[in-house]
Amino acid sequence: MNKSELITAMAEKGDFTKKDAEKALNVFLETVTEALAREERVQLVGFGTFEVRHRAERKGRNPQTREEITIPASKAPVFKAGKTLKDTVNK
Repeated sequence: MNKSELITAMAEKGDFTKKDAEKALNVFLETVTEALAREERVQLVGFGTFEVRHRAERKGRNPQTREEITIPASKAPVFKAGKTLKDTVNK
């Protein structure tokens, strides 16, 4: 399912226009993105948690030249599914 299919499904289930569904989805995505940029957790009980995890600097190897390189530290957004979502998917 892509974004436009999600918007269509939301509009049908929520009994509102596609334009309203798109606006709601965009506001949700923007809000979660801004919270993660501030390194805040976004926890939706039963659905899951969005958070930022820190990756330490580490050594790696260029597969073509076999030269050892340093991979810099970074932050990665992560989603962890909640129990209810996991149970629903596994039924």
